Amino acid sequence: MISKMLWAALYACLLIPSALAQDPTKVEPKHYQLAFENEFVQVVNVHYGPHEKSTLHNHPGGVVVVLTFGHLKFTDEKGKTQEVYAKPGECRWFPAFRHRVENLGDTDYEARYIGIKSKARDTGKTPNTRNRPWMPRTKS
Repeated sequence: MISKMLWAALYACLLIPSALAQDPTKVEPKHYQLAFENEFVQVVNVHYGPHEKSTLHNHPGGVVVVLTFGHLKFTDEKGKTQEVYAKPGECRWFPAFRHRVENLGDTDYEARYIGIKSKARDTGKTPNTRNRPWMPRTKS
């Protein structure tokens, strides 16, 4: 009997972290579409129609690049709210956090979110920067 309870507790401990880590592209596909992903980053297209709201979800820490004007309300898991006015071209860093989003505006809101995955953050590993085919060559 005790061993069954220990296995149940162990199983719950393994499931709870994955349930808490709710990828927005999975739980909010209407608002978040995966554009690109590798072991270092996750790039997500963000779209909220006028007055649309999300469910509770989280992102890894990363940068949001605003594409359209927006008036948004973020509500964290404890109920604390913050209103944000976003302008096209603006870039903002967001730490990893759980939240809900509401578009308070009368127009669509569009952005790109570039989430930095833990492998890149924690290990210091980054893609090969020695050979940069995307960079123009300069003469030495």
